[in-house]
This record gives sequence, structure tokens and C-alpha cells, in this order.
Amino acid sequence: MHDLTIRRAHVIDGSGQPGFQADVAISDGQIVEVGAVTGPARRTIDADGALVTPAWIDIHTHYDGQVTWDSTLDPSASHGVGTIVMGNCGVGFAPVKPGGEQDLIDLMEGVEDIPGTALHEGMPWGEWETYPEYLDFLAGREYAINVSSLVAHGAVRNYVMGERGRNNEAATADDLARMRDVVEEALVAGSVGFSTSRIIGHRSIHGDPVPGTFANDDELMVVADALRRAGSGLLQIIPSSTLGPGREEALEHSSLESEIDLIARVSRESGRPATFTLFQMAHWPDKWREIVSRVERHNKNGAVIAPQVGARPVGLVMSLATYHPYALKPSYQALLHLPFDERVRAMRESDVKARILSEPNLVHEKPGGMENGVANIEPDYGQIFPLTSDSTYEPRAADSIAGRAAAAGVNDLDSFFYDYLTGDGGNRFAILFFANWNDYSLDAAREMQLSGTTVTGLSDAGAHVSVIFDAVNPTYTLTYWGRDRSRGDTLPLELLVHRQTQKNAALFGFDDRGLIAPGKRADLNVIDFDHLRLGELTLHHDLPSGGKRLLQQAEGYVANVIGGELTRENGVDTGARPGRLVRVR
Repeated sequence: MHDLTIRRAHVIDGSGQPGFQADVAISDGQIVEVGAVTGPARRTIDADGALVTPAWIDIHTHYDGQVTWDSTLDPSASHGVGTIVMGNCGVGFAPVKPGGEQDLIDLMEGVEDIPGTALHEGMPWGEWETYPEYLDFLAGREYAINVSSLVAHGAVRNYVMGERGRNNEAATADDLARMRDVVEEALVAGSVGFSTSRIIGHRSIHGDPVPGTFANDDELMVVADALRRAGSGLLQIIPSSTLGPGREEALEHSSLESEIDLIARVSRESGRPATFTLFQMAHWPDKWREIVSRVERHNKNGAVIAPQVGARPVGLVMSLATYHPYALKPSYQALLHLPFDERVRAMRESDVKARILSEPNLVHEKPGGMENGVANIEPDYGQIFPLTSDSTYEPRAADSIAGRAAAAGVNDLDSFFYDYLTGDGGNRFAILFFANWNDYSLDAAREMQLSGTTVTGLSDAGAHVSVIFDAVNPTYTLTYWGRDRSRGDTLPLELLVHRQTQKNAALFGFDDRGLIAPGKRADLNVIDFDHLRLGELTLHHDLPSGGKRLLQQAEGYVANVIGGELTRENGVDTGARPGRLVRVR
């Protein structure tokens, strides 16, 4: 008697090989048969030709705080994710000395746009100090999906060096020895690796560079030694030159080529894999191909490096309910006491509009915050687009704010955009694209996904909760690249599934999942592919202390199975919590 059998499925097993018709039988949380299953089952799902895939493995998330108060772990759970990797980009919450919590909150709020009040009020501070204690705390909790964690450079440096580490002073020999021990301890306890960030744009809420931004090469080689000694884990890094030349002059390691060489050295000397963020930038359109070629040369010489790429452009969402260009205008600030609807009506008055558009911004008390960044951004209206559930993320120039203004015969783009955001009761969204985007085309993003060297990630799920919602990337990847793209070639479903399952599992050492085969963990999605789609973008105030976040649900997931248990049916949470902490050793 099987626990669960999924019958008449079109199985795309995660291997990248062509899909096939089969039944899938599950017992004790594992897949036990794939084929013509004849035995009885306690529960049967008739897939009726629906896709059955491994649950997605999302390797770039920031649920480090949310896992301590939330068992659902949405939006990932509602988009078919079965296992997450958190602790990316050098920010995390362990280890932490008593009284040092606020420093880590300030880092996370500035880098990842997670409300500091939610982290302060929602997290059970005091339950851990060391990284093994943090993992033990998580191991005692139950989730809708599985979680794993990288130990973050910012937390390690802060723990070992205190204020000296936050000021980006060079580590002493004693500091380096202690950091190596702390990282090794975390890896031995089951951390899936070590993360760091060198990009100057990653700053705390107070505008201070993330600890590790200016860390010298010796410090990374100490991490390599910890990885070697532990014999497990990988390095995740955001290079300083990720966004292109001329951005990181303050750093000696500003050459992306030199940083790739350093990453290769870490991989070779540690004997462990590495992954780093790779974008295509409009002002640097072909650089990514040079970098992939450089990585391939290093991989032929003993390194194991997987550039991590996204499936759609990276963009900043703007709306009057979240972040927008008028937030720091004195005349807008004078309206903050009004309820939202009244504030929007006041903004539409001609004299108020004129004042807001003519005023300079106030100086923000939190220079590293997203509100300050969006308010002071130089808008490129040719790259800003209205955002709805039907947006393809591959619009044409005519779809931009500049294109729409030209079609309407309006020359004042600032005024046109202001009218757009304040229209419809202020309930409109717009998005500014700035990466993986060139000449109004996603051809480069498609080419990146065709590369056997790269891996798909960068969803940032759990982070940037009011300005980026790429946590929906698994669903977008299937629908847009596998079915809906009309401005160029699509991609095979088998490839898209492979890149979100077995390939990511192999990189992180998740040997028991990511493939539909006997003996593998029964983390599965049943998908009505013909009706799979993204829903409306909505704003929720459901974080601790009323913190807000953007969410976008999905339609078309018939069932989500984690560890053999049905966790969602037709998009509805069943309440089952079979997800657990994943330790890698």
C-alpha cells in the first residue's frame, strides 16, 4: 500500500531528458516507483496529463528572519518551491553576540529591504548565539517547504571583529584564525556554504558598506581553508564589479576578471564549488559572455564555478503605496498624516502637483534605505513601464512611460509619470528595469539559460519585499520561457525544469532531491501547464509590526507535495508542515 500515487502524469523528471507518461508512487516520503504503478494507495491524484516535476530548488533567498516566525514561507511555497537556500549576499543572523542583534538587522534592512521593525519584533532573539545553535533552533521547527542556510560574512565579521569589522578594517592574524574556526564550525554543523558581498551598493540602513565589502584576498582564502577543512559547502559571492565598469572605483578588486580569478583560486584550493551573481548590463552588453568563457577556462583547470543568472530583468517596483520618486518631497511629506485615499486625491490637485515636482528632496535619516534610493534615482522613462499581472518583462519601447507620453503628445515626462502613478486611486505599479535587459529584448537572458555553465537563481525570495518580487521566478520561467514568449524563441520545458531542480541540487550537494526517480525525496509539483499563470500583484501588511510586502499568487498548481505530504491543493495551503532544515555534510 503506497501512501500516495499520482497517475496519468506527464513526468518531466528534472534530468533534462524528454518528458514521458507515467505514474509516480510515494511511500514514507520517498519516490518508490515511476512507471506503470499497479499497487493500491491510501490516496490517489489523477493528474490527467498534467505535468509532474520535482519541486523547485531556489538557491538565492533571504528568509533568514522569516523562518523564525512563519511556517508557510510564502511566496515560495505557492510557486512550487520545495527547498530554499537562504543566507545569501553576506547577510544573516548568526553568529551573533548578545546585544549585537541590531547591527545585523541594520545590514539586512539596508541590503535586502526587509523592514527592521519586523526583524526586531518578529524574531526570537536570544535563542541562539553561535551558528550551530541557530541551525539547531531551525531544526526544531516545521515548515511547508525545506530550508537550508549559508553562513554570512557580515555576521561572521561582526561576531569576530565587532565595530572594527563593520568599519571594514583589515582583519588581523588572530581575527582571520577566529573567522576560519567560526566558518568551519558552521559548515560542520550543516551550513550549505559561506556567502559574501563585495558590491559597494550593498549598505546597511545607515549607509555603511556591508562588512566584507573591502575584505582583502587573504580573508577569502581563510574562508577557502575553512571550506577545505570541513570538506563541504560552497562559496556564494556578489563581485564588486557585478553592475559594470566605473561603478566600484573605490575598490582595489574592481576588475571583474580579477575577481573571477580569485573565486577560481578559492574553489581550487578549497576543493569546493563557487557561485557568483552575473547580470547583463545595457552599458556592458557583451561582458557576461567574456566572463562565462573565463569561468569555463578555470573549470577546465580544476575549479568548479557556476555563474548564477536570472530568468527575467531585475527591476525596481514603484507605487504610491510602496516606494516612489516623491517620497522625500516636502509637500508630499506634509500629506503623510492623511489616509491613503485622501493623500492621493490631494496629490492630484494642480498646485500640490506643481510643488512636488519642483521641490528638491529632503535629506533622509536612513541613507542606505530603499526609500531614499528610489526617491533620489535619476528616472529613465524609456526604461520605466506600467506593471500589471499581464506584463511580460519583455515590453517594447512604445510600452514605456516615454513611449506612452510620446503617443499622447506629452513632452513633460515627469508630469506624465506623476499622473500615471496618481491615477486609478493611486493603485498603479510601475517598474524600472536595470539589469538582464538590453535594447528591449530578453535574448541575452535566454542565451544565459542555454549555457551549461550557468545556474538559475537570483529570486531574492523573502527580500526586497516592497520593491522586487522575483520570488515568482519559478512560475514565470515556465510560463514565459516555456510557452508564452512571442518576441523570440522559447526554451524546452525539460531544460527549464532541469535548471530549477537537479542542476541546483547538484551544485549544493542536495543528493536526495531534484529528480523524479526511485529513492529520491518526494518533493513534487503537479501542474496544469495550460492554465499556469501569475495572478495580480497585491500589497499585504502581514509582516510583524504591520510590515508590508508585495505578493503575486499563481494559478495552475494542482498539487504541491513535500516529503510525500500534500502541502497545497489548487493553490490552497493544506496546513501540512513536512518541511525541515536541510543540513549538508
